[in-house]
Amino acid sequence: MTRLTLAPVLLSALLSTACTTTVAQDSVPSDYLAIEWKLIAIDDKPFPAQATIDLNTSGKIAGKGPCNRFFGSYEGPLPAFKPGALASTRMACPDMAAEAQMFAALALMTQAEVTGPVTLMLTGPDGRSMQFVRPVN
Repeated sequence: MTRLTLAPVLLSALLSTACTTTVAQDSVPSDYLAIEWKLIAIDDKPFPAQATIDLNTSGKIAGKGPCNRFFGSYEGPLPAFKPGALASTRMACPDMAAEAQMFAALALMTQAEVTGPVTLMLTGPDGRSMQFVRPVN
């Protein structure tokens, strides 16, 4: 009999944990969800290399620069966006200058806003910007 009484308690605990996890993930507005956003321009100039950003998890940022993967956090509920310290792998490649440009621009961004069906704009002071597009399946 003891097992039968514990089963509903255990099930209830598991369900409450599952609901808590769902609520945390749901705090990212659906417009921002994409597997990866592809960087296409910095300050209205085409970005010459491949880079992505992922904002799927509230408060977390991840992606891939031209040479290295990166991850970290951001402050504020979207669209407020202030990146914290980012960590990255440390591989060299021919696109290191483009990667340095991307990381320098990303550190200055203060807003993240979906501006169209497939466009994410990060903006910062003095008109700085980073434009991303959602992958088309």
